[in-house]
Amino acid sequence: KDFSLRSEKDADSSDSDENSERGNWSSKGDYLLSMVGYAVGLGNVWRFPYLTYQNGGGAFLIPYTLMLALAGLPLFFMECSLGQFASLGPVSIWKILPLFQGVGITMVIISAFVTIYYNVIIAYALYYLFASFQKVLPWSDCFSWADEFCSKTRIVNDCNTTLHGEIIHANYSFIVSNNLTCINGTINYKPVQFPSEQYWNKVALQRSSGLEDTGKIVWYLALCLLLSWIIVGAALFKGIKSSGKVVYFTALFPYVILLILLVRGATLEGALDGIEYYIGRQSNITKLMEAEVWKDAATQIFYSLSVAWGGLVALSSYNRFHNNCYSDAIIVCVTNCVTSVFAGFAIFSILGHMAFVSQRPVSEVVDSGFELAFVAYPEALSKLPVSPLWSFLFFFMLLLLGLDSQFASIETLTTTIQDISPKVMRKLRLPITVGLCAVLFFLGLICVTQAGIYWVNLIDHFCAGWGILISAVLEIIGIVYIYGGNRFIEDIEMMIGKKSFLFWLWWRVCWFFITPVLLM
Repeated sequence: KDFSLRSEKDADSSDSDENSERGNWSSKGDYLLSMVGYAVGLGNVWRFPYLTYQNGGGAFLIPYTLMLALAGLPLFFMECSLGQFASLGPVSIWKILPLFQGVGITMVIISAFVTIYYNVIIAYALYYLFASFQKVLPWSDCFSWADEFCSKTRIVNDCNTTLHGEIIHANYSFIVSNNLTCINGTINYKPVQFPSEQYWNKVALQRSSGLEDTGKIVWYLALCLLLSWIIVGAALFKGIKSSGKVVYFTALFPYVILLILLVRGATLEGALDGIEYYIGRQSNITKLMEAEVWKDAATQIFYSLSVAWGGLVALSSYNRFHNNCYSDAIIVCVTNCVTSVFAGFAIFSILGHMAFVSQRPVSEVVDSGFELAFVAYPEALSKLPVSPLWSFLFFFMLLLLGLDSQFASIETLTTTIQDISPKVMRKLRLPITVGLCAVLFFLGLICVTQAGIYWVNLIDHFCAGWGILISAVLEIIGIVYIYGGNRFIEDIEMMIGKKSFLFWLWWRVCWFFITPVLLM
């Protein structure tokens, strides 16, 4: 049997949609911004800057760019082309190779789990956003919720000093009472926690002792989670027709906020020190000799571009047949990487100021993930004049970055359901979307208990693990080696026109050899 990626029912309809059964994007801008919103997420802000700092500063951009060219972009282009050519979602597209349908199912299942915990992170951002509407930020000092280990500054425990011409080791109370001075480099500090850290654990999360200690549902986080699902459902009530308009704000406004934070950060004392740590004099080219650096670069590219999650196929399936998916892939991938680098400057300039104010080295205030977004950066913002404004802008940016990634993930699930019977399911778009959001909300309630953060980390660990990598490898094997790489290239040329042999030489080398080897 001659399998083909192309669906038979792609005839032009009498309305503006080329595909009458599934519908199309209202404009190319809707699609591009949805793809940018999907690719540019929280990891660009809270993971990439830390990885760059940790892996040699500016030198890290070399493996990062190479991994983009050799692994990220080839996979991204492949998935965009697949979805556009077939006009099918990540599961239905494997009708060409029924044996590989499990690859699409795996992608959709993982995306479903990701939507559960990703909206919990959005709920965290919403909570901090509302908490910023106060004259004094609640994590700016050790208030009534703090314990004896909370302190805004480091507390000296003991050190070496000179007494009667001899160097002695003494506790700090002795040194103060005798008007002595600590010798530089010998100071030991008491283990303290900054207000933002205790606020995150004691107030925001009400963190329990561990995964087995579930505790109660934290009601205000549950309300924030409900609100986040209402926002997602409202944006997707007409599918791509409505979400395609919402992303003009959710995908573009974070850049305005990043620019504002960068300009504000650059004017602060110590900002240059932070940027030096990020990408300046601290750059270490010898780090490139370490395999771990290349692994981090590949991992960041892979997850940042959202390849092998099913979303790229789903979003691209609503394109018109002759859309130039090649140029789209280039634009989105480059935008994603430039955003990551740009975000690093905004983050490190303000962390540099925090280090300056607290008289600590930048290395002691830098962190990644939740600790950066909800502890280190809020702590830094609390030290600025008009701190509630800067806090509001930062968490509003996190909210928007999270939402447009979530839109695409939910669209992946609804597209998969819709592909079961496009004509019937398209009429049921609203109840399907509402029902899906409701189910995922209830499944996510375990993540807003007192043990919720442990569940979030657990789901994240398993979802961002081997399942996605294996799916990506099988996807390449299925399309390139079984369906046929040359046949796939002919399919792409039907959409974007004939290209030269040299043009396809690069993609052939990547798809047939380099990309699968790097993934394995």
